[in-house]
Amino acid sequence: MRDSETPTDGDETEAADAAPALDRTATVRVTFADGETARQVAAALAPDDTSEMATRVDGPTVETTITRETTGGLRTTADDYVSNLQVAQQLTDTTSP
Repeated sequence: MRDSETPTDGDETEAADAAPALDRTATVRVTFADGETARQVAAALAPDDTSEMATRVDGPTVETTITRETTGGLRTTADDYVSNLQVAQQLTDTTSP
């Protein structure tokens, strides 16, 4: 390499910037006794949903897909969601005294 030449790592940077992000995804699927309970649980959790979450109700089943850029972020969001899900499930459980 001559003194006037400089390495061109700009091409590498541009290629890295153009590469699509590899997102991590987890799906939590829970089936309840009936569709009404599933709708109640989904509605109770909706205020805590982030833009990285998509929830749908299909009959007695609530399915939430979480997509995050990092594994740690996915773990944290999934952990928060499952904790909230447990509370919502307990609040809709009419079989407990």
